[in-house]
Amino acid sequence: MMDECRHTAGVKKVTPSALGCEECLKSGSMWVHLRLCRTCGHVGCCDDSPNRHATKHFHATKHPVIEGYDPPEGWAWCFVDEVFIDLDGDVTPQNGPIPKFF
Repeated sequence: MMDECRHTAGVKKVTPSALGCEECLKSGSMWVHLRLCRTCGHVGCCDDSPNRHATKHFHATKHPVIEGYDPPEGWAWCFVDEVFIDLDGDVTPQNGPIPKFF
């Protein structure tokens, strides 16, 4: 763990909900990078993307930890404690090829 986070105990193995940002795929929008909710498996786009769906998912659900998912990057971010978490190899494999937009 890079910094102290009180939510690491809640990090789960999850099944990704989509092969890309769920909401962007539905609306035809683009994304830059993907983030994976390590509570429920929701795939959303990062804050550099136009719609920031991963952050919107956090605000709607209060699920605290997202994984850098496209490509699997080996780190996570806790929205509540505002710290990076080293996943130490506990990355979520992709279910198939992820479309690239940017």
